[in-house]
Amino acid sequence: MNNALRATLAFSFMALALVGVGLYQSWALSLTILNLCIISSVMALGVNIQWGYAGLFNIGIMGFAALGGAAAMLVSTPPVANAWAAGGWNILFSAVGLIATIIVATLVYKNIPKGRLRSLAMIVVLVTGYLCTRYFFDPAVSAIESTDSAKTGFLGGLGLPIILSWPVGGLFAAGAAWVIGKVVLGLRSDYLAIATLGISEIVVAMLKNEDWLTRGVKNVNGLPRPVPYELQLQQSEWFTGLVEKLYANSLAGLEGAARSTVLKDALIEASSIFVKLCYAGLFATVLLIILTLCVLALNSPWGRMMRAIRDNETAAEAMGKDVTGRHLQVFILGSAICGIAGAMLTTLDGQLTPTSYIPLRFTFLIWVMVIVGGSGNNLGSILGGFLIWFVWTEAEPAGTWLMTFLTNWMPEGNAVKDHLIQGAQHMRLFLMGFILLLVMRFAPRGILPERHAH
Repeated sequence: MNNALRATLAFSFMALALVGVGLYQSWALSLTILNLCIISSVMALGVNIQWGYAGLFNIGIMGFAALGGAAAMLVSTPPVANAWAAGGWNILFSAVGLIATIIVATLVYKNIPKGRLRSLAMIVVLVTGYLCTRYFFDPAVSAIESTDSAKTGFLGGLGLPIILSWPVGGLFAAGAAWVIGKVVLGLRSDYLAIATLGISEIVVAMLKNEDWLTRGVKNVNGLPRPVPYELQLQQSEWFTGLVEKLYANSLAGLEGAARSTVLKDALIEASSIFVKLCYAGLFATVLLIILTLCVLALNSPWGRMMRAIRDNETAAEAMGKDVTGRHLQVFILGSAICGIAGAMLTTLDGQLTPTSYIPLRFTFLIWVMVIVGGSGNNLGSILGGFLIWFVWTEAEPAGTWLMTFLTNWMPEGNAVKDHLIQGAQHMRLFLMGFILLLVMRFAPRGILPERHAH
């Protein structure tokens, strides 16, 4: 079976599965799963660029997604005037001090010959810069975090439309990837994996503990939306008229309070579906743009060069290719896409929750998506994003239904029955491993494997 037919059948199956959720559970849930599938697919594309194109083993995906989430908050939330008055200027002074320290240290390192004098000068510059930075930073943090800490306690953001945070999240992640790549891309693949995981944990730890910047574990709630609010739709005349036409059969023959009750319920349901459809349109647009760019890049001379480097670094280097430079390039591109996906996810959630960034969700699952879909194949990564997230979401209700059905013959209160039903939520972990084992056994290159042109 060729890849085109496989892709058609696989995506048709996913469409039917989402329709089934809409028919038997709710359309709001189906659209929520769809939105999360799209975001997961974007993140999987970023990892596929790194692993499928260049063979870079990055398990720090969580950190880049977290930077995208932080960008969504920093761009969209309004600035907190009292916090800025209390310590904003000192934060700026400490930032200037940090930048100046880095610049002076770089100049010292480049212009003083290697030896004891350079080492001594570096120590003096770094220690002096650190002390000056902390002199402004520490009192500023205390003042900011004590400013109405129950509601704010942080500086806030720029108050701009949140959709602008998506490219900003990509820039944040790309900047971090550049710094990380300059340090670790010369390492062997296993050391690269350890380094990226450690750095991602540092990023998440900063988001959790720097309350003055992100409110830490207190979270930032109520981020603005790029789509209408349900209450606004329910109160608008055009939407009410649209719902009355769509639900004409349900409203037929009803008058007074009965009609108002049915119409109110219909408005609530329709507004939720409409908002999720708006999100789906925005997310799908981003996915299509990134997919188009990925396909064009993969089919270009650059893409052929990256595959050559992936397959045989020594031979590519012997042909004059800058292997480390190209690795840095693809590492930055893949991380930027993960940052965009992280900003999109925070936009959908409407809040920044640093404690939600866990490796199980933002590293393990994304890697499973790439492996199951087919590394090196862009459509395979998207398919993996849809399939794995759908199974991850629906495994718990399906497991509960299955265990209830299988234990239906047991009497109520039976210890074995209660244990099986209560443990059904863990079916998702079992299913992830089971799907991965099946794919590795019967389709080791993924459902949609990479095809090489001959």
